[in-house]
Amino acid sequence: MTDHSYRKIQEWKDQHIRESMTDTRSLNDFHDTVMKKAFEAAVQKIDKGQPPCKFSWFITGSGGRLEQGVTSDQDHGLIYEIENKENHDYFFTLGKELSDGLNAVGYPYCTGNIMSSNPLWCKSFDSWKKQLYSWMEEKSWETIRYLQIFYDARNIVGTNQMIHQLKDLIFQYQKDDRALIVRFAENVKHTKKGVGPMGNILIEEKGEHHGSINIKYTAFLPYVNSIRLLAIKEGLYETSTCDRMDRLMENMVLARLLHGKKEHFEALLQLRLLSIKEDTYEDSHYLNTRNLSNHQKALLKQIIKEGQKLHKQTINQVKKGVQNGI
Repeated sequence: MTDHSYRKIQEWKDQHIRESMTDTRSLNDFHDTVMKKAFEAAVQKIDKGQPPCKFSWFITGSGGRLEQGVTSDQDHGLIYEIENKENHDYFFTLGKELSDGLNAVGYPYCTGNIMSSNPLWCKSFDSWKKQLYSWMEEKSWETIRYLQIFYDARNIVGTNQMIHQLKDLIFQYQKDDRALIVRFAENVKHTKKGVGPMGNILIEEKGEHHGSINIKYTAFLPYVNSIRLLAIKEGLYETSTCDRMDRLMENMVLARLLHGKKEHFEALLQLRLLSIKEDTYEDSHYLNTRNLSNHQKALLKQIIKEGQKLHKQTINQVKKGVQNGI
């Protein structure tokens, strides 16, 4: 098989993606379809037959959370059930082909190397267990970041069971060792201001994104990081920020904390979909305020302020809960 199969997938993707841009969930369902086609093409291209044991090919990052925009890079990994040389060779070969194939169909390589072609993200189930325990015991800035990335993992091809079991390890560990959830909180405690003291939107003052605001760091991450932190603490399997909020709000205490936040986050997703010109993956993080109506600017300010408020309250609540043994 040649790269012709990937070219056909890319052409189909480019022809049909606009039809799915009515809302973020439809757009992410479309991305899932493209990635599944790329997976099928990769399996055929390596010419080693079908996978030799149960496995999970998962995506993480914005894809794992069902929050991709029009343009997205790669974030994915592999878990295979049985550890032996045959399976290792098969899935590592497949992982490398998946990374190359996704790049060919329009998902750029992950600059952080969170890809199935990286041995760190392509392991047997038992090796994944050892790796997660090692990350949790180390509690370094880097390993805490890896744990957060893994917690956003969503199975796209294969079985959910192994991902759920591995997430259970993280949940149980942080219940027994409360220092871990504190390290999670400390890892995401910093945010980028998006609204100035005079109520003005803080835009980039120079460079190619002059006049734009980086909504990834000023708007999205305060919501995403806060809700993921609570999801880890509560042991949720859901990966999307909105789905996590639905589950978290079943708790009366958290319902008060999260009141109105899902509506703000959904408005942010829609605002990005309607307003951002995504020529490249980097462009997808920036919103040109000159393209916004006065109503949209006011909405964006409110979204940012509520996200910052949620972030501060969540960090404080988690740390206070640990101090009080909750």
